[in-house]
Amino acid sequence: MTLQTIKDILKKENLAPSKKLGQNFLIHRQTAARIVSLAEVTENDIIVELGVGLGALTGPLAEKAGRVIGLEIDSGIIAWQQTKGNLAENVTLLHQDLLKADFGELAQQCGGRLKIIANLPYSISNPLLFKLLDNRQVMEWAVLMLQKEVAERLTAAPGTKEYGILSVLMAGSASVTRLLDVGPGQFHPRPKVDSIVVKILFYPQPPRVTALPDHDHNLLRKIVKSAFQKRRKTLLNSLSTSPFITYDKETIRQALSAAGIDPSIRAERLGIEEFITLTCVMEKIG
Repeated sequence: MTLQTIKDILKKENLAPSKKLGQNFLIHRQTAARIVSLAEVTENDIIVELGVGLGALTGPLAEKAGRVIGLEIDSGIIAWQQTKGNLAENVTLLHQDLLKADFGELAQQCGGRLKIIANLPYSISNPLLFKLLDNRQVMEWAVLMLQKEVAERLTAAPGTKEYGILSVLMAGSASVTRLLDVGPGQFHPRPKVDSIVVKILFYPQPPRVTALPDHDHNLLRKIVKSAFQKRRKTLLNSLSTSPFITYDKETIRQALSAAGIDPSIRAERLGIEEFITLTCVMEKIG
């Protein structure tokens, strides 16, 4: 679908890209096909596409996958796709807010853990990533087009400025691989930033999961949020002044000592293993 074709459809159908929904339509079919290829989609796969739009990704997906379930929030686009779109017979279109979607129910429909592909609106990328983490038990993988800075946070190493809450929590639940860089000229309307396509492979697929002890994921998230709430504070001070956990300062000091962590260190210096060790210690404290 060319840029002019997209402009013509949007004008004729009164479907101006919504700033509120953060719509940036992918223009180049070659890029869409490349994303599907890098995702390694096969005819045995049922793929859930988050945000169908005008179908730039849906077409190549339908050619490779056994079935595609597409979620789209824009009622105007839904109406256009149902009356004038050319979606393949193996595509099922659902009018659905991505952030309210029941991934557990979708997994049941798919007969197994979810395989997701999405060109995400930048405005919902962060909450959607946290939603994926909340539903990690029904996730197999997700191939996502993300704003460059968000993608870099997912793959950031300890000690870097990009390293933060998402970096830690994603490292505890998945491995993230950078697949493709995509420039602003690949979209309409043209965004002001670059994009990166990543593949998130959720555990237990990567072997590393065997090295990570069982732990309370909810407590881990609270600890990580607490640790990064004020990045320049020491870990002891961040945790002891957090609204997310209720341990007193001396208890936290003892927990850090038991976990082998210097209380004067900052959160950005800790890897996922150390955060999980601390979580396990604090679980025992209760």
